[in-house]
Amino acid sequence: MSEKLLCEILKSSRKEEMYLYVDKRKGTETVPEALMETFGKPVPVLTMILTADKSLARVKAADVMAAIEEQGFYLQMPPAKEPYLLDIHRAQSVDRS
Repeated sequence: MSEKLLCEILKSSRKEEMYLYVDKRKGTETVPEALMETFGKPVPVLTMILTADKSLARVKAADVMAAIEEQGFYLQMPPAKEPYLLDIHRAQSVDRS
């Protein structure tokens, strides 16, 4: 794994809080077509230089770099909903019925 990676972070146009990390030089060319169909039109959010010791909010930069090197991308899924939030959502849905 190289020490630095010029990384582009793309936001999904279809799924809230879903992000795709790719090598800026290659873009989405190595991302499977099926994933891109689900992801929707990529919306550029940020370009940054990643190093293994860089601090990211939800994942280790080293893991992102390894995934990009191995498969050409890293997909960050939306965080899991807390059970109590699901209960609130269900209650609101029942009230609307």
